[in-house]
Amino acid sequence: MLQESYEVGSCPAIALDRFPYFCNSRNMPSRKSEEQTAKFADMFSAIGSEARLGIMQLLLSAHPDGLVVGEIQEELGIPNSTLSHHLDKLRNEGLVQVRRESTFLRYTADMDALQELLQFLYAECCTRNKALKPELITQCCR
Repeated sequence: MLQESYEVGSCPAIALDRFPYFCNSRNMPSRKSEEQTAKFADMFSAIGSEARLGIMQLLLSAHPDGLVVGEIQEELGIPNSTLSHHLDKLRNEGLVQVRRESTFLRYTADMDALQELLQFLYAECCTRNKALKPELITQCCR
């Protein structure tokens, strides 16, 4: 526990317990929370382009088998070099997984990462402050 004494004007020194106040009052974000927020921001940034969002939608529609690069390219009409860049970005942010099958690369959506990303948003909008009803979220795409 961190204690410091402060003297203000002619008032005697006052001992303050800084850590418990900030920790218990949630006035300072924890390091883990900051890292997690940065991680999710990077993930959202990765799917923030039209092409990468289209790739994610396509991979989700092909779940659990995924698609090889040629199938993704054929479906979306993205040039090979550009597609490779987009897939690398998604893979680096943990949104897709890749496995080699002979001479092909098969990409699948990383469902654990997507679940974590959605839970991050869901926790704030639907549980803590109840800004949205959970059933409205699941009905939006049906």
